[in-house]
Amino acid sequence: MSEERAVAALDASGITYEIHRHGRVSSLAEAAAALGVDPSGVVKTLVVRRGEDDFLLVLVPGDRTISWPKLRALLGVQRLSMPDAAVAQQVTGYERGTITPFGTLRPWPVIADSRVTAGPVSIGAGAHGVGATVDGAELVRVTGAQVADVTDAAAATTAAG
Repeated sequence: MSEERAVAALDASGITYEIHRHGRVSSLAEAAAALGVDPSGVVKTLVVRRGEDDFLLVLVPGDRTISWPKLRALLGVQRLSMPDAAVAQQVTGYERGTITPFGTLRPWPVIADSRVTAGPVSIGAGAHGVGATVDGAELVRVTGAQVADVTDAAAATTAAG
């Protein structure tokens, strides 16, 4: 099961974490409310396609969206895209809304927005309604994430990632 794979990978990473089960939600705002945190404290793990069988994970605070120009400039590429839900699940082993950098089917590179390191954050833990609270700086360290400003402020309503 996906949650068990994510928890096993969290354990193997050595990061300190706490699992929270809040039940299925329909938006990132609902997840933040269920956790009792600001949306910025919920970090979405988004799958981005660079090319054929070339993906990366981008860690994005819940109150932000990927800035495609910033991300393309960082990576030195002209084109990036987000795969559909089926491809995202195929390359990570997780459904959208549950994706985590821990326990993906293949170890994809990770880029973390610079705001992720500012304190405790909640990330997906492999199942709907389940999150892992971790220290943002430790999240970056154990995933080997490249840290950069790759986001812009989101619109008032943000769907779960």
